[in-house]
Amino acid sequence: MRFLRFKRWLTEIKQSVDGIDAVYFEEVRRHAGVDAAHAYGGFLAHLTAWCEHHEIPYQGVPVGTIKKHATGKGNAGKDAMITAAKARGLDPQDDNEADALALLAWAVAQEVAS
Repeated sequence: MRFLRFKRWLTEIKQSVDGIDAVYFEEVRRHAGVDAAHAYGGFLAHLTAWCEHHEIPYQGVPVGTIKKHATGKGNAGKDAMITAAKARGLDPQDDNEADALALLAWAVAQEVAS
């Protein structure tokens, strides 16, 4: 059921904004356990299939790349990611939001560079 809700959420976002040019996601290569790996695989499968169906380009970005872009260190910890977001004038509620904001900053930098 969670995958169907995820797919519905993606569609709602697509309908609520003026188009989606690209999707970037955190490419996780190490998981805490088998359940986490299976959940990630399921979400990844649904995300990529949804993007293919809607002809939206997508790209996974390694965790280390995101952290290095945000902090200068590819193995930065949670506190460093939050500090980096705050240094950019943002106010993340937690490390997950800080990671998402760092991914967005990385994606924008790639778009500007191309």
